[in-house]
Amino acid sequence: MSLWNPDVDHRLNVRIEEPSGDPEADLKAGIGLLTAVRDGDAPAALRIYRPDPTLAFGQRDVRLDGYALAVARSLEHGFAPVVRKAGGRAAAYHRGTVIVDHVEPAAEAMMGHQHRFKVLGALYAEALRRGGIDARVGEIAGEYCAGEYSVHGMPGTASRTRNAVKLVGTAQRVVSGAWLFSSVFVIEDSSPIRALLDDVYQAMEIPMDPATVGAADDLLPGYTTERFIADLLAEYALHAELVGA
Repeated sequence: MSLWNPDVDHRLNVRIEEPSGDPEADLKAGIGLLTAVRDGDAPAALRIYRPDPTLAFGQRDVRLDGYALAVARSLEHGFAPVVRKAGGRAAAYHRGTVIVDHVEPAAEAMMGHQHRFKVLGALYAEALRRGGIDARVGEIAGEYCAGEYSVHGMPGTASRTRNAVKLVGTAQRVVSGAWLFSSVFVIEDSSPIRALLDDVYQAMEIPMDPATVGAADDLLPGYTTERFIADLLAEYALHAELVGA
């Protein structure tokens, strides 16, 4: 059995992709992979890519009076607005971030819902600690798209920030027969994400402290997306057989 699945151990096919140029299509591709895995048309997988600039709104955001203004602010900042099916509030990403879609078949997919948040959050913090970042699981006060099992990083002596910053947001979509655990890792170049989220959350009148918006390289200058992907796969390899890594 695997760390995140107490019933069965699946090999994970690693798919490192380039963005398609259509952020909405890239987002929907994760749902397409979930359907394929559920139907037995694709094996369990880790889909990894660095996205084009995107602002992913949550389902609750679209019902707010300030949503239209938030969409306009997103476009002004050069980020494509999309609406995702999983997750809470708005989250932003660009080529300095890494998106990981972990998809597996499961006969009782809903049964392990909370367990996956807990153990995969811990795995992601361990992956960042491999690179020398003091990463911890848990919500920090004032963070965007707040989550109990999000991952934050603590500043060190070489850090460019003196406060904890959110590094990983996680979301999950479960269907009968499979689950998708989707995560955004903010690794490089936090400034445009911080500026955008500050404007967007103000437009939607959602409290958020922009000081909590950061990237791994704010805490460890020189840390890159390439290094993070290597650290992530090394951590996954402790718990599953990876194919194509």
